[in-house]
Amino acid sequence: MSEIRIASYIPGAIGRVAELHASYYSEAWDFGLYFEAKVASELSQFLRRYDPARDGFWTAVRNGRVEGSLALDASKAEAEGAHLRWFILSDALRGQGIGNRLMQEAIELCRQRGYARVFLWTFAGLDSARYLYEKFGFRLAEEFEGEQWGKRVLEQRYVLVLA
Repeated sequence: MSEIRIASYIPGAIGRVAELHASYYSEAWDFGLYFEAKVASELSQFLRRYDPARDGFWTAVRNGRVEGSLALDASKAEAEGAHLRWFILSDALRGQGIGNRLMQEAIELCRQRGYARVFLWTFAGLDSARYLYEKFGFRLAEEFEGEQWGKRVLEQRYVLVLA
């Protein structure tokens, strides 16, 4: 197996991250066009305003191809907390510790920048991801039925308090 490196943005990352999300969530959760378009447009907006002194964007790259991602949107870190987003791994990388590496990068950046709080949105049923979030100290802060991903799910907000 070829080496997997953690990088930042590489050309094609927006499309590939959107593709990874669309493929996984379509197959596993029956999400459709709305979700794929939401990921692509919101990730594009984030990367256009990306500030490396504040935000983070990591890709897991194998053979020049993005196989995973995680982003940290800290534009509202003081008021609301830093927001972890677009955490995904291809089938080929799941279960190899790459998600753990991406989370370590993000949490370390939060500590270095002095962010008091980090949060993320997910939904019930993503048990492997939930296990990883809890391993890093995130705790369930709220949950309710909602449709922010274009399909009715039990939405969950996890929070990690750092300070």
